[in-house]
Amino acid sequence: MTKWENAMRVSLLALGAGLILASMPVASDAQRADNDILPRSTVLQKQGEAAQTAGNLTQAVDFYESALAADPRNRSAIIAMAQVARAQGLPGKAIGLYREALLLEPNDVTALTGQGEALADKGALELAREKLADAKRLCKTTCPQVATLERAIASSDAKRVVAAEAIAPKPVVATVGTSNQN
Repeated sequence: MTKWENAMRVSLLALGAGLILASMPVASDAQRADNDILPRSTVLQKQGEAAQTAGNLTQAVDFYESALAADPRNRSAIIAMAQVARAQGLPGKAIGLYREALLLEPNDVTALTGQGEALADKGALELAREKLADAKRLCKTTCPQVATLERAIASSDAKRVVAAEAIAPKPVVATVGTSNQN
């Protein structure tokens, strides 16, 4: 084997090792606190909030998704996307997004009550009541999110009763025909 062949083999190994090392997380990423969101993600989230306030929900989702691409731990961006999903009439999508936020922080009252509201929107009132009980347990003082969830459950419960009354069958009294057969 010549020196040239040895050099080629070593350089291929070095290149492979370099690619592996480059794909590994950086030590500074591992040392970041859970609530230490990358600044680029925060900027994109703020742009999403501005778009959402202006009523441009599609653009808001784009900004929120970009914020999550910049930092997947941006729980606020996930919650904002869930709120947009509810505004678009997509409670199932909102429930999943709130679940993602709760995986990052199980005691997030905003995510918990938001998921409860989305469950109430979908008609899953028992699950919504469970979320309400969890939120009350976490919120030692008066939380506006808890009151909002209580109103959402009451509203959905009232709609459910009205809907059930609207489709209640009306009794039909059958008339028996008389025949003159004797």
